[in-house]
Amino acid sequence: MNNSFGIDIIPDNEVDRLKKLYNYQILDAETEGTFKHIAALAAHVFKVPIALVSFVDAATVWFKGNVGMDGVPGVDRGISLCSLSILQEEATIFRNAIEEKCLLTNPLVAGEFGLRFYAAVPLRTHDGFNLGSVCIVDKVPREFTPEDLVTLEYMAKLVMDELELWKCKLYLENKNKISA
Repeated sequence: MNNSFGIDIIPDNEVDRLKKLYNYQILDAETEGTFKHIAALAAHVFKVPIALVSFVDAATVWFKGNVGMDGVPGVDRGISLCSLSILQEEATIFRNAIEEKCLLTNPLVAGEFGLRFYAAVPLRTHDGFNLGSVCIVDKVPREFTPEDLVTLEYMAKLVMDELELWKCKLYLENKNKISA
């Protein structure tokens, strides 16, 4: 994996984090429903051109809710800013990405795409694993208020609630297959 950030983007708990992510069986699933709606809500509320619900696996950041990057199912983990968002419990906010040292060689910032604003809240399991993020992106610098942060945090909680419901659905489907 190419790493454009100049810092380690692999969390200390990576092996267990990936096991937890794969246990949800979400990466290969069709998810145009709720996750897409949450991304659309984020784009609308924050008035940004791009909003994503992403999951970070070993090499790829998969977009399971995608507004503004339609047709792009994911990107290389080494260039996706969502890779940074799973490294900490708090939100990752770049009001003007071009001013961030770790982003100066990132192709999404320094290249044609022109990313300037990024805000993400990690998708955190009840037992402390960051699986991905809900993020908003713009191609112009922006402010991001404490109230904005609270709103984005609630959206991340909605994604995690939906993910838990997804896991319950899988469990019940498997249980029904076994008893049939």
